[in-house]
Amino acid sequence: MSEDRYQLWGGCFEEEPSAVLRRLNDSLPIDSRLFREDIRGSKAWAQELHESGHLNYDDFHAIHQGLDIVEKEIAVELANNGRLTDAEEDIHSVVESRLLKHAGEAALKMHTARSRNDQSATDTRLWMLATFSKLQDALVEIIKVLFTRSEKEINIIGPGYTHLQRAQPIRWSHFLLSHAWAFRDDVTRLKEQLSRLSRCPLGSGALAGCALQIDRIRLAHNLGFKDITPNSMFAVSSRDHIVEYLNWASLCGLHLSRLAEDLIIYSSQEFGIVRFSDQFSTGSSLIPQKRNPDGMELVRGSAGLLLGEACAFSCVVKGLPSTYNKDLQSDKEILFRSYDRLLDCLRVTSEAIKTMDVSKEKALSCLEPGMLATDLAHTLVRRGVPFRKAHHIVGQVLRRASTINVDLKDLPYNEYMEICPGFGSEEELKQIFSWYASVEQYDAIGGTSLKAVKHQLDILRPWLAEHEISC
Repeated sequence: MSEDRYQLWGGCFEEEPSAVLRRLNDSLPIDSRLFREDIRGSKAWAQELHESGHLNYDDFHAIHQGLDIVEKEIAVELANNGRLTDAEEDIHSVVESRLLKHAGEAALKMHTARSRNDQSATDTRLWMLATFSKLQDALVEIIKVLFTRSEKEINIIGPGYTHLQRAQPIRWSHFLLSHAWAFRDDVTRLKEQLSRLSRCPLGSGALAGCALQIDRIRLAHNLGFKDITPNSMFAVSSRDHIVEYLNWASLCGLHLSRLAEDLIIYSSQEFGIVRFSDQFSTGSSLIPQKRNPDGMELVRGSAGLLLGEACAFSCVVKGLPSTYNKDLQSDKEILFRSYDRLLDCLRVTSEAIKTMDVSKEKALSCLEPGMLATDLAHTLVRRGVPFRKAHHIVGQVLRRASTINVDLKDLPYNEYMEICPGFGSEEELKQIFSWYASVEQYDAIGGTSLKAVKHQLDILRPWLAEHEISC
């Protein structure tokens, strides 16, 4: 063991690791974030050793009290300095080293029958279980913001797009809710991970299991886990829960990116439908009048980074031999980075949408009569014309309007009659050219009519009440 630092290994080594290897190997700057989970796991382990008859009460009490002091010490140092300056290689070594000063020889018994393999795996799972609620709350907050705006702005009608081309009129609320449903699925997927994540690896040792008689189920429940890992080799080597989370985060990032892209487009001067608040806009260092949607652009760009993290870690684990390999040490660096980035993106998106302005007039100005071509076809269908034939007839109307350089609304009535008398009277034809009448046609569940949009809100309202923000 080195004289200048506390090591959990090294008895058979004559030389210290090289400085360059230590730079690559030492993980304290990363895993110091797990100090509370490491101490919590160590307390539970000491308690289990005591209850199983492998640690006397005095040693257990000394360890427990000493860990309380260590936790306070580390919390203060991280709060004041943002990092730990200990010479040890990881948070596990730091905790045990500091415990030795406060608990004496009893500290040397804390690691009995435990490996850093099952210790680290447990710490990470505990951290993920604790932080998932923050991600869920941030997602619920976005859905709540979209829901609130949808209720308030339900009578705004604007353009719906396919291929970034104007397609049909829709309610602005229908657009907002299309993204709300995607985020609700993200909440569902996040919760679905919990049953697999809430399995305790502690008591699996390095790979073969625990040589002492302990109650792993009791240990797991004391730590708040619902179950235990069923195989010790699986317990220390599997990072499926992290792969699953990173893939989930990348999908959530894609949903954020698509919403951001829509809002970026709608905030451009060519559209002008939305205007972001000063808090979520930036200016140009050269062009004084610029108002850039940098918040949404950063969210959009982060989707690629989240996808990259997921791909990178899958590449790390794809060909590893059984069981634990040091390659897996990168799991926490990627996990923390992905979590921090995603949580920031969720919060920025939520606040940007909450504080933006929406122009009803601009949304209407983006509509043009050609977007009611489908409505013309539906009129013919309702009068018995087969849809494929109706589609062709409306195509002829569009071609004729283009030839004489007018839009569908201003095409003379006699031109319609020459192409197809089935359009009805002139008054009936005029009634088709109404944005409100257009959206109200789509009355089936999931549509953009007032009734259909209110139905979506009625489904989301109790769901939001059930998922009241917990933090």
